[in-house]
Amino acid sequence: MIREKPQSFNTVALKERLTIPRQSMPEQDPFIRSTNFFEVNLGLTPEQAVIEAQRCIECKKPTCMDGCPVNIKIPDFIQLICKKDFLGAAEKIMEDNSLPAVCGRVCPQETQCEEVCLVGKRFEPVAIGRLERFVADYAMENGNGSVKETQIPQPSGQKVAIVGSGPAGLAVASDLIKEGHEVTVFEALHEFGGVLVYGIPEFRLPKTILRQEVANLEAKGVKFIKNFIVGRTMTIQELMEEEGYDSVFLGLGAGLPRFMNIPGENLNGVYSANEFLTRSNLMRGYEFPEWDTPLYRAKHAIIVGGGNTAMDAVRTAKRLGAEKASIVYRRSEEEMPARNEEIHHAKEEGVEFLNLVNPIEFIGDDQGNVVAAKCLRMELGEPDDSGRRRPIPMEGSEFIMVVDMVVIAVGNGSNPLISQTNPEIETNKWGNIVADADGRTSMDAVFAGGDIVSGGATVILAMGAGRKSAAAINEYLKSKVGSSA
Repeated sequence: MIREKPQSFNTVALKERLTIPRQSMPEQDPFIRSTNFFEVNLGLTPEQAVIEAQRCIECKKPTCMDGCPVNIKIPDFIQLICKKDFLGAAEKIMEDNSLPAVCGRVCPQETQCEEVCLVGKRFEPVAIGRLERFVADYAMENGNGSVKETQIPQPSGQKVAIVGSGPAGLAVASDLIKEGHEVTVFEALHEFGGVLVYGIPEFRLPKTILRQEVANLEAKGVKFIKNFIVGRTMTIQELMEEEGYDSVFLGLGAGLPRFMNIPGENLNGVYSANEFLTRSNLMRGYEFPEWDTPLYRAKHAIIVGGGNTAMDAVRTAKRLGAEKASIVYRRSEEEMPARNEEIHHAKEEGVEFLNLVNPIEFIGDDQGNVVAAKCLRMELGEPDDSGRRRPIPMEGSEFIMVVDMVVIAVGNGSNPLISQTNPEIETNKWGNIVADADGRTSMDAVFAGGDIVSGGATVILAMGAGRKSAAAINEYLKSKVGSSA
């Protein structure tokens, strides 16, 4: 399908556009923000957003769209910003993305839409993510929390159950409610958002933003039910046979923490990243004793890992009052999977990076509290299956580091509850649900997508998988009506 090129609203000449510098994101001062949980990035001003939008050169073949897993019409919404039609720009984004304020904050645009921006071949790419965040926030502040009323078609008479309110589940809900289906989202926890609410700190994604995005879906007719564990409260079969759901989507995420399987991991003061961040993010541990969720205030906290979760954990530990907060990572900084922005912010906030170091044992005192980490120094060998150079222990490099808190952030696995209660749903050797490109599982009428299928990935990739599943579920429901007619 050829995208019809809209009339240009950008009156700035092409040569001028290429000389406009990329607009800097206003931020809290690093010294101040490292002591609070308020949002670090403050958002572009309207004037900055228009200037940044004018950097777009309106490519005939907009490669930026190819880099977006949910296929946002990026050139169209940027041109509306040039016209200062900010609500119109938000409406354009929300045709394809139900969580623009979230994605504008946490998606790795630098490795997706911005990586393939043609402006970026010679200059800094257009700040697509920052523009997405700007218009989403503008719509929340100036459009009563939403944009133009969505026309909901006539009810289809068919019901879809969505298990999990993370990014994949919310994307499915957004697309299917537009088709007139009755959509209900079931969440095991007491707040909606999945990893968005328990895994991402307030200083990166304020809970008010996420609650507003959920409220927008509720306003469109999506039902949300919390404290409901599918597989325990009710099985998939019971949802379909007793509650009358015609299809089920499984978007459970990958929330089972992985450990290193080394001595001392059961000591007091050694957390999984899941527990540490859930206590802080979802249970407001950072506001203890006002909120009754204690979190240890460390003198020296080490976080083992190099991904975004590790950065979230180490920056949280710093804000909780750790005198020293360190990343311990077995590879070099070049191999770190975390976003460059998160690494940069962590360094600004005083986080220490101990690269090419790997713990081999945690040492405790007589009361069972962690007091030290025994580590080895590493060097990089040949690339492994991930494409990164394999870390190899250096002989005779063992050393002891005094620590009083450890957070293990080395990845997550899949919760086995669904596979235990539904053995007919095929899983792979890692416990992930096996599904085709459209999310179909081995169980009839049951679809799955996001981290429960792919393993731990990004918010926007989970949403992209959700949108594919939503299209397949819609086709399945249409065929079901046709066959019964």
